[in-house]
Order: sequence, then structure tokens, then C-alpha cells
Amino acid sequence: MDKRDYYEVLGVARGAGPEEIRRAYRRGALKYHPDNYKGDKSEAEQKFKELAEAYEVLSDHEKRARYDRFGHEGLRGAGVHDFSSMGLGDIFSIFEDVFGGMGFGGAAASDRGLDLETQVELTLVQVATGVDHTLEFERMDYCDACAGSGAKAGSQPIRCADCGGYGKVQQQVPGFFGVSVRVIDCPACRGRGQIVKDRCPACRGSGRARKKRVLSVHIPPGVHDGQVVRARGEGEPAPSGTSRGDLHVYVRVLPHPLLARRGDDLLCQVPVSFAQAALGARVAVPTLTGMEEIDVPAGVQNGTVLQMKGRGLPDTRTGWRGSQFVQIAVEVPRKLSQAQRELLKAFAAEEEKPEVQSERKSFLQKLIDYFASEKPKKQ
Repeated sequence: MDKRDYYEVLGVARGAGPEEIRRAYRRGALKYHPDNYKGDKSEAEQKFKELAEAYEVLSDHEKRARYDRFGHEGLRGAGVHDFSSMGLGDIFSIFEDVFGGMGFGGAAASDRGLDLETQVELTLVQVATGVDHTLEFERMDYCDACAGSGAKAGSQPIRCADCGGYGKVQQQVPGFFGVSVRVIDCPACRGRGQIVKDRCPACRGSGRARKKRVLSVHIPPGVHDGQVVRARGEGEPAPSGTSRGDLHVYVRVLPHPLLARRGDDLLCQVPVSFAQAALGARVAVPTLTGMEEIDVPAGVQNGTVLQMKGRGLPDTRTGWRGSQFVQIAVEVPRKLSQAQRELLKAFAAEEEKPEVQSERKSFLQKLIDYFASEKPKKQ
């Protein structure tokens, strides 16, 4: 989800004017259009879409101001299109004024509405339970003054004479084996089948106006960072008005101060004292539902991992919950009181008794035997 700086993408300075930004986008789009690019076509398409996203933000005064002040985070809910899901024809139709109606091999507008993207931030607690998140964003929608027709009040769009209202025309293309015929969107009406003579003054004949939209989206439990939740039909309307695009909601999971996520499992570290580790104890452990006590067995070693089944996150498909793993960290006190020193000295003296040292001597004897078996190598 990391994105490059938009000024760097277009290759312009932060103080660049609108015309300079426009020229930079046009120059880059022509360079990386797959029909022109000589290298990897998939790489070219990715760069093409990156350029389009940068241009959409920097060519809009309000979006650019938000980006300059807050960076990519400031564009949440600003109605930025999801170019990653678009075809090249959709992108050219958005910025048609930049290219002066150049076709670029079937780059006419699609009959499907355009997708939008936004982002939500969730805590691990919200991920565990799922949440209904209220989103506020902007999108191009039907103009209220003309109900999306683009025609001035009291008038109606007329049928396109070039395509007879079908929105499609035939085009002859010369080839090696002769002339072939293909069907393309009508260039006169841009595939709409209608032409507006008397334009609506509110939307200048486009039939669209920018509007704010408030929407509640359900984020299911168990989602991962970077996952996309799709709200169908919440994008922008198609040129024909027959369908809408989707809203892609990218999920960002905020880090938890005490718990780390590994898939559907959770990890945490709990400190215990030397006495608790030696004698065993019940210690409080942070979980997503609050503090819980677990049994630490006597003689537990530093780094030992204990498992709490069913305390992890749910799987998005099955709903089965992972585990929470608790790593024990045995703390050695940095400062001791006089009484503690005397007790530890007595404990150390007790450790030196033969019956207590049996395990330690066994390990030391193994070391001695190992090094004794190693013969010096001849020079």
C-alpha cells in the first residue's frame, strides 16, 4: 500500500502550475501507453495507472491542497478513483480534455461505472469482532438539476445521427490480409447514443456533479492489513446510467501496544520474576477481551512459549479462532535489598550441595568428554 510521491511520479516540482502538471501527465501517459511502450506491457500499464492517480490529485485544487498538507492519508474520502481496477479506456475517458478526444485504440468510455477507493483504520479489537464503519467520501453523481440527462430544464437529449442511437459504429481497419471491420463506441456521442444540444448550466451538459456520500460498511471479523472490502454499486455511475462502479475499502490494521499478529494467531511477552519462574505462579496476561490469568508451571525457562487456545483472531472464511502464544521472560533484578542478597547467598550455597548439582555436573561432564575427545590437529 506504499505509494510514491505524486510530484515524483509526474516529475514536477512541488510548486508546478496546472499547465505544467497537465503537460507532464500527457507526456508520461503517451510514453507508457501499452500501444506505444516497447518494453514489458504489464509494467507500462502499472506506470500508466500511477501517472493517472497522481494527475487526478495534483490537477484538482482541493485534493492537491489536502495532499500537500497531510500526504496520502489526507486523501481518504476525497473521492480518488481506484485506477488499479480500471481499464485504460476508463482512464482516458476521465481525462479526455487532456488528450483532445484521441482514441488510442479503443480507449472509449466503458458502460460500467468507475470504481472509487478509500481507507479505514481498525484496531485489533475491532478486527476480532468485526465492525460497521461509517464512511464519508465524495463521488461524481447524477446532477440534481437535470436528473443526469445533461440537458437544460425543458429540453431533452436528441438521438445521435451518426450511430442511430445505438452508441456503436463500425470501423474499417486495414490489415495484412485485407480490410477488417470492428465495432467501437460512437465518437460523436461517445457511446451514449444521445447528444445534448441545450446543456444544463449546473453541470455543463455532463449530467454529473460532485456530491458527498455517507455510507455504513460492514467490515467482517478477521480481516488482514491491506485487505479490500468491496461495497458494490457505491462507485460512480456509468455514462449510460445503467450501472455503477464499486467502492473499494482498503483496511489498515493499527498496531496493538501489547499484542502482535501472525496470521490468525496473537503473540505477547509476559515478564515473571525469578521466584515465580522457579516456584510457578498465576500471572495476568493481556488479551483482546481484557486481562486473563494463566498458570506458569514451576521451573519454567526464559523464552518458554505457552499457548492459549481460542484467544486469537477468527479466520475470515471458517470463523475458527487462532491461539494466543505467551512467551515467558524471566526478569533478573538489577538491584537487591540486603535481605534478598542474604537469601540468594543461602540459595547459592544450597545449589553447591552434591545432590542438587547432579544435573549441572552431568552437563559439565558432557562438555569435558567432548573437548577431551577432540585431538589437536597436526600442523
